[in-house]
Amino acid sequence: MKKTIGLFAAAAVMCSFMAGCSSSSNDTGKGSVSTDGSTSMEKVIGVLGETFEGETGITVTYNPTGSGSGIKAVSSGTCDIGLSSRSLKPEEEADGLTATILAYDGIAVIVNPNNPVSDMDTKTISKIYTGEITNWSEVGGEDSEIVLIGREAGSGTRDGFESITGTEEKCKYRQELTSTGDVITTVSQNEGAIGYASVASVKDNVKALTVGGVSPTEECIKDGSYVIQRPFVLVTKKDKQLSDSAQKFFDYVTSAEAAEAITSAGVVPANN
Repeated sequence: MKKTIGLFAAAAVMCSFMAGCSSSSNDTGKGSVSTDGSTSMEKVIGVLGETFEGETGITVTYNPTGSGSGIKAVSSGTCDIGLSSRSLKPEEEADGLTATILAYDGIAVIVNPNNPVSDMDTKTISKIYTGEITNWSEVGGEDSEIVLIGREAGSGTRDGFESITGTEEKCKYRQELTSTGDVITTVSQNEGAIGYASVASVKDNVKALTVGGVSPTEECIKDGSYVIQRPFVLVTKKDKQLSDSAQKFFDYVTSAEAAEAITSAGVVPANN
């Protein structure tokens, strides 16, 4: 009898807890949006998510797994919106995915601040990454080995960099790292290193080279004179309607209203 009473009491407490949760959820009516993908898009999604959440109360989550993984997450239905720092491949589009350009981002070629080299053209950059040039003295630097740092296969930053410099499947990387932050940290700690990273993520602990005499500024990215650049893309499924919360977020970030927030994150909005 005591056991039976205990079970009923536990059930009553559980029902009360669930009712309280349900009531709270219904009172707020907020919802959430899940995003997954490009580590290079962390800053812009962070700014947009914070602004959107402040205005609507809807929570935006971000999972920095890399462009390829974010695209797969949308395809498998484990997130609302995928984030990619490259365009979709034909086979991904054939799989029912669609891409919407959010912004344009320059890919900075970075070296250690103590490196005297400050400018290269894309041909020289290509020769370095394919192993044709192996010593900094060959490009006006010190007599020391060039240490090639890059991103892992599937990274949108890597895809963009290699396609623009014509180095696909040819790069002789010393290290292939899984995030933009790791590349920046590694280059900052090695005077012989060279790497590439989203312009929006570059800090004072590394030096961004000019490419053909052009700096990776917002103006030069916008007018196309800085040639190493790529799109920041929102990935969704063609045949699946977004939840109300996700649709509100999508509509906001692709509107002219979000342009100022996008610019504050160091990238160029596709919608001005």
